[in-house]
Amino acid sequence: MLLIGIDDTDSRQGRCTTHLAYRIVDFLFSNGYDLEEYPFLARLNPNIPWKTRGNGAVCIKVDVDMTSREGEHVMQVVKDMVASNSMLGYGANPGIVFLDRCNNNIEPIIKFARDALWRVMSLKSAQRVMEECKEYYDGVSIEYIAMGNGQGIVGALAAVGLASLRLEDYTFEVIAYRRHEMCGMPRLIDETSVIAMDKATHPYTFNNYDYKHARVLIAPHGPDPVLFGVRGDDPSMLIDALSMLKVHEPLEGHLLFRSNQGTDAHLANMLDASNLKAYTSGYLYGTVASEPVAIEGGHTFFALECDGRGRVLCAVYEPTGLSPIAQMLSIGDILEVGGGVRKGTSKHPKVLNVEYIRVVDLARKVRYMNPLCMCGKRLKSEGKGKGYGCKYCGYRVKDAEKVGVDVPRHLGLGLYLPDLKAHRHLTKPLKRYSIKPGSMRLDIDWFKRYMYY
Repeated sequence: MLLIGIDDTDSRQGRCTTHLAYRIVDFLFSNGYDLEEYPFLARLNPNIPWKTRGNGAVCIKVDVDMTSREGEHVMQVVKDMVASNSMLGYGANPGIVFLDRCNNNIEPIIKFARDALWRVMSLKSAQRVMEECKEYYDGVSIEYIAMGNGQGIVGALAAVGLASLRLEDYTFEVIAYRRHEMCGMPRLIDETSVIAMDKATHPYTFNNYDYKHARVLIAPHGPDPVLFGVRGDDPSMLIDALSMLKVHEPLEGHLLFRSNQGTDAHLANMLDASNLKAYTSGYLYGTVASEPVAIEGGHTFFALECDGRGRVLCAVYEPTGLSPIAQMLSIGDILEVGGGVRKGTSKHPKVLNVEYIRVVDLARKVRYMNPLCMCGKRLKSEGKGKGYGCKYCGYRVKDAEKVGVDVPRHLGLGLYLPDLKAHRHLTKPLKRYSIKPGSMRLDIDWFKRYMYY
């Protein structure tokens, strides 16, 4: 079994690593090779500043005899395809990892992959892990190819590691690809068919349409070859979804991926409030230590005291739709918040950009008011040290004090997520909390080529 990891083949000017995976799968099937399962689409730490779009890498598992020239041939074709289908010279720095898999998972690669979900991983650390595997693991053959500065090796190795894991949570995505001549032109997808598909496949697909903002979510906006991608928990349902969509342009083909999308995998680690690292992702648990402050534009900031380990400034941005929730917080509220750490500057501290808020407990909020008169009206102060008097019945009292009155909290306990349009690829939608992932089926049209190229 050969595992092929690929990353960083695209740029903001075009191309797509999943489309390259589609082309490689087409080559493999056309030449009689079998795939063990769907290719794996790995979404890595979304806060890496030099990423392109969704920070995705892919891994393809193929049955090939690595003791013969057959293995060398497959590897050479993949190298050539990566070189000719990458945006080299436009910001892409492709990396390829070939792992001839032994019987057991290789722990250093698994650990590297888990870390790549939430930390910043270096090219040197990826190379060090692969050299360690060569030296200490019998029967392991691993090779890596760097193009450009080779930064893509990081994602390629992480994709291999994640594809090797028996993940407790995972999802699927079927991606339909445009013909080359259509790239850069408006995507011709009928909006009403997207809504109909979303309702027909509920709850086994997710993030198809944002009803609050009347926005189609399955289609990207750049010049890349992806026409649309439908995500969900049931592979058969995703293939059915294809036929429900009305598309007014010809397709090149489609490919179904297994993925860690929609799982919150990047937010599984608790961050160290005393030593926040820029660009890391994770969660914090603590107590609101300052009243929320809303600034122009609707963004909201508050401080979170993390059990004596440090105070962290949290930012909730208006596009997430969470600002109204943040503005209802009060000092003493106990929260769990997840997100990514924005790099600090000489003028501004590091900030946690909030992706979700879980309200664990609400503090009692008290407003101090003048005491009540015997007639039921509220007394009025007659000046410092002069007591209180009632303007309605004339009653006066000198030794009364202000009384605390509970202020109603219009905020419930529980989880608050961003609006759908603000979901990242890894954000776990609410509907997925009650759904288990389905099984891979190789008896459906999970790969299909509609045209030659």
